[in-house]
Amino acid sequence: MVEVLKEFGRVIVVAPSSEKSACSHSLTLSHPLRLIKLDKDFYKLDDGTPSDCIYLATNVYFKDGAKPDLVVSGINNGSNMGEDITYSGTVGGAMEGILQGIPSIAVSQVYKNNKDSLKEFGYELAKEVVRDIVKNIFDKGYPFAIEDRKLLNINIPPIPKSKYKGIKITKAGYRLYSNEAHKHINPRGVEYYWLGVATLKYKDRKYHKHIMSDLEVIKKGYTSITPIKLDMTAYKEIKGLQKWL
Repeated sequence: MVEVLKEFGRVIVVAPSSEKSACSHSLTLSHPLRLIKLDKDFYKLDDGTPSDCIYLATNVYFKDGAKPDLVVSGINNGSNMGEDITYSGTVGGAMEGILQGIPSIAVSQVYKNNKDSLKEFGYELAKEVVRDIVKNIFDKGYPFAIEDRKLLNINIPPIPKSKYKGIKITKAGYRLYSNEAHKHINPRGVEYYWLGVATLKYKDRKYHKHIMSDLEVIKKGYTSITPIKLDMTAYKEIKGLQKWL
């Protein structure tokens, strides 16, 4: 990702020091955070979340009202589609960018049932897709007004470039979730659990049937771009709720 983005200018990387899957849009308020420099313009945030990274980076490395041109959160190793966007730390980082008044995108590389597809195909397709999208942003401008607090959630299919079909604008899919936890006992006899890994099963939503979902287009060999808004109000339900009360 850095390799591609450097074609457009200076890139500052601030990343969590450890895996932060499913941390959503959380900020760390219960203990202090430490930024550790690893290289020029490359920092890790000790035990921080993606949202912490954006929040701190814009405060520490940009002064007097200056802001970066673009926040790119990711690339995530795995999908962030359907309702998983509410769990996603990758999408959470882009949400924080939007709240800080910066055009933001979240990028995820989908893999199949295991991560072997990443070894097989790598990130070459992802680099090509992100290059085109970022170029579009710099050439034509960000597609939304910043004050509307909307971002682009991008998922890239796990296929070779020879089978790639292009980009589709999508809705968030309707995921079918399971609920499982795997019980284990450690050598000292203490019980612990691993939460189960969800599969990418889905069904079509009953509304907006003319728009394909992110889950559908990934299976067909397209990149999915879903516009996401931070205002989660169900406006159509307000009148009904007023009557219900």
